[in-house]
Amino acid sequence: MKDLLVVGVGTMGRPYVDAAQRLGVRVRAVESEALLAHGPADPDVTYYPVAGGLDETWQSGVTRAITERAPDGVLAFAEAHVLAGALAQDRLGLPGPSLHAAVVSRNKALQRTGFGAYGVPQPDFLLAPRLAAARQWMLERLPVVVKPLTLGGSEGVELVTDPAGVEDVIARRGDEGKILVEEAVQGPEYSWEALVHEGEVLFRNVTEKETTAPPYFVELSHRCGHRFTDPAVAAQVDALTTGVLRGLGMRTGLVHLEFRLGVDGPRLMEVAVRTPGDYLAEAVGLTYGFDLHEAVVRLALGLPLGDLVRTEPVAYAATYFPTCAPGTVRAVHGVEEVTAHPDVVRVRLRKGPGDTVGPLTSSSQRLGHVLVRSGSPQEREEALKFVADRLRIEV
Repeated sequence: MKDLLVVGVGTMGRPYVDAAQRLGVRVRAVESEALLAHGPADPDVTYYPVAGGLDETWQSGVTRAITERAPDGVLAFAEAHVLAGALAQDRLGLPGPSLHAAVVSRNKALQRTGFGAYGVPQPDFLLAPRLAAARQWMLERLPVVVKPLTLGGSEGVELVTDPAGVEDVIARRGDEGKILVEEAVQGPEYSWEALVHEGEVLFRNVTEKETTAPPYFVELSHRCGHRFTDPAVAAQVDALTTGVLRGLGMRTGLVHLEFRLGVDGPRLMEVAVRTPGDYLAEAVGLTYGFDLHEAVVRLALGLPLGDLVRTEPVAYAATYFPTCAPGTVRAVHGVEEVTAHPDVVRVRLRKGPGDTVGPLTSSSQRLGHVLVRSGSPQEREEALKFVADRLRIEV
């Protein structure tokens, strides 16, 4: 029986465990003590609890697991798990994105400073030891975006548009240490999800995104299965993704990169070698009609994919995130009506009456999500409009 070590599971990583168990694979998991304390552990999974959420903490759990028994595959789920997973893959000679890819994916500054040599179009940028050192650079290039080097979910990403904003952000964030400042690329945002085996792209998908208005860029919806109708734009996107994979030294696994389509073509925002958030892996699978999680498990274990993967959409899925004004939730309307819609796969809300809602500045502050799957892009738009009109949070 093959043995798979999953680094981080939570809720969105559970489909990996399910897929592995369907394949008859023994599953072990490194998981946070906090999550294990709030839910019953799977009796068929051996857990290695870790305290805290830092990269180094996850490494302690992975080290305990691989020294106890060498697995046949290691699968790292989210951002903080990537380095620990890649170190184990590298040490044991197992399939994975490569240690180089993992390190670069965890640091936006390494992406900016390294990808240019591979022809990857990116915004102009400055890596500063502290934000005050970037004052003049920002003033000469407004509008600009301020980014932390390692956080995800839009946390800490902020648009600065005028001189007063420069002084304000320096006053608020001047103690953060090393920080990335870059030109603001104006244009729609997309992501690219791909399965890669030994450097070869086996599957790719483009997701169209909707985000909040400036100064923050919190994602509000993802529409999978997007196609660029302009051949020139499609070729530019292909060139960008090819350059990113070369710059990463990507070998095997799942890649998720984000880019904006500006007036001069696509510009890379960032890249990750882990599962995209927002249940996007599930939405991609619904769009193409196969279990993306199972495909990733097979790649991690060196198992053949066979005819599992499909490359053309069979439906059109999206994830949608309802919003409301800051305040205390008084009531939630429309849940039953939205749930009954034939194109709605799931409604899951994290806030209810009595809960407090703050300003929306990062993905972690959103209220929940709705997953839809429709037969065509037009039907998907109609379903999303229905959800947006009927699901209301009163504060």
